[in-house]
Amino acid sequence: MCTITQTKRVIVGLSLVAVPLGCTIFIRQVYSYQHYAANVSADLLYFVIYVVVPVTVLVVNVMLIREMRRASIANLGLHQHHHQLSQSAVPTVMLVTTSLVYVVLRGPLSIMVLIYLHLNTSLLFFRCLQILNALSCFVFAYNFYVYLITGKQFRSDLHTLFCRCSSVAAAAVT
Repeated sequence: MCTITQTKRVIVGLSLVAVPLGCTIFIRQVYSYQHYAANVSADLLYFVIYVVVPVTVLVVNVMLIREMRRASIANLGLHQHHHQLSQSAVPTVMLVTTSLVYVVLRGPLSIMVLIYLHLNTSLLFFRCLQILNALSCFVFAYNFYVYLITGKQFRSDLHTLFCRCSSVAAAAVT
């Protein structure tokens, strides 16, 4: 899909974005609330990375899926269309589920953090923020469950792996 040159460009581009972002967040942490420009730029970057980018990815994925379905209906007959839709349904479900779960888990927390940083809030608000923060940690583990639910090959490979482990453990006991 991607060439080596394209991959290198993406890595360089991400590095050029990540370094200034890291520096901005570091400056905000070091100087706390002493510099207004550092605070505003860090908040803007935080909002873009944790709110705008995930929502944009979700919208683009939904549009991509819609266009894929339109193209497959236009190009294929009814029998072939049904077969292709069943073949592409799993990656489509995984794509949308992954995007949606990320937006649901990270979006509210990101907005609440920005509100918390700039407004005088109550203890109840702070407790809600802590709960959202704890829930957002699931964003790092949900891919396993998405693959487990939607991926037939993944379930098969996982079953094979566990069968091997149980047979090795049983052999070690005897």
